[in-house]
Amino acid sequence: MTTARRVTIHDVAFAAGVSVATVSKVVNGRYGVASSTTERVQGVIDDLGYESSLVARTLRARRTGVIGILVADFEPFSTELLKGAARAVRSSGYELVAYSAGGSGLEQPGWERRYLNRLSGTLIDGAVLVTPTVVDVGYSAPVVAVDPHTGHPDMPTVVSDNQDGALLATEHLISLGHRDIGFLAGRSDLESAQRREAGFRQAMSKAGLTVNEHWVQPGDYEAERADPAAHALLEGPTRPTAVFAANDLSAIQTITVARSLGLRVPLDLSVVGFDNIPESALCDPALTTIDQPIQEMGFQAVHMLLELIGGRALDATHLSLPTALVQRGSTAPPA
Repeated sequence: MTTARRVTIHDVAFAAGVSVATVSKVVNGRYGVASSTTERVQGVIDDLGYESSLVARTLRARRTGVIGILVADFEPFSTELLKGAARAVRSSGYELVAYSAGGSGLEQPGWERRYLNRLSGTLIDGAVLVTPTVVDVGYSAPVVAVDPHTGHPDMPTVVSDNQDGALLATEHLISLGHRDIGFLAGRSDLESAQRREAGFRQAMSKAGLTVNEHWVQPGDYEAERADPAAHALLEGPTRPTAVFAANDLSAIQTITVARSLGLRVPLDLSVVGFDNIPESALCDPALTTIDQPIQEMGFQAVHMLLELIGGRALDATHLSLPTALVQRGSTAPPA
């Protein structure tokens, strides 16, 4: 099996019957080429599928025309965010590349620095970091963070109102009559996880309810890690009548664990999630959850990045988007 040879600028020049310099002028939109020649060269470019080297373009323009979305893994949150990011680059003149180490970054704090080092210089003009593990990446090009690590990052950030969303979720369970409520926490190094736990505790305190610390378990935003945490919540000598999970993947896993233990959702156990990923509406029963505008977060992050690349000042460097309760079939009054 042979590998197809990459089409070069010399191939285009030969096929069009012009010089390499003329092809270069057409590719780069320079003056000095007759319109008929430009049309002929462009037709050959289209026929041959010629694309100028990204490195060569970078050396000429000192810009790649490409921005990066860097994630630890492709999972429902990041894939939803990419939809909004793709919408933001339309008609911008920029291309979008998504980069992941296939989940290996989850076990290696500081993956952002390694990814940026690999892509910097000749590949991207700036980057959006999704749920980064650090806030001081030390990168010369513009960077925007979505759902950042704890601390006070100097880089611009986009988040949702995590604490208010958690407050809404917990208050919803309390309004149904639940008093014994467990909490499946998120990734402890992320600001979002800390805010969601704070919202849970705030709602319990406002209602005069005591948090049972045995019913606060680490879920880390991952189904695999939420599984033993859900078992710990539901297999003890006493169990909660409701669980608020810090993200939808953990909530869906909690429903799976409950079913395996013979519990009916929502008759025996109510479950609330956070994110409103598409899977939340498809599970059985459909998940009551907190909607955070994930696609809009991706859109706004890329919009901010393009403004920075263009040398324009941002209206705000730290953007927080509102959240809302979406009530479905996984919650009901306690039996």
